[in-house]
Amino acid sequence: MQVRIIQELEKKFRGKHVVLTSQRRMLPRPTRKSHTKDKQERPRILSLTVLQDSILEDLVFLSETVGKRIRVELDSSWSINIHLCKVQQNYVEHKVETFCIVSKKLTSKSVNFEFLEFQL
Repeated sequence: MQVRIIQELEKKFRGKHVVLTSQRRMLPRPTRKSHTKDKQERPRILSLTVLQDSILEDLVFLSETVGKRIRVELDSSWSINIHLCKVQQNYVEHKVETFCIVSKKLTSKSVNFEFLEFQL
């Protein structure tokens, strides 16, 4: 369904890339001063890292993510390398720059996409 919607929108807006992400919700980290009625722990699904990972998965849904490397620089900035399957390179290669820009805006982390052969 998502593939067809994106294809139709790209036909309508010629020469522009279309990206769809779902709306997600995040709960803040519990602190001593936070008052919750039921005193339950925050589910991992509603944490920031899971939210950012799911945004990246939504961006590259046409290709399979083979691997991911996270590098923390000396200035505390994160650099993420995401390895995509080389089989689907023809479908996604022209959109990689768009994926980098959109993910930087949404997650405030620099992301690089690379195509690798899948090996067991």
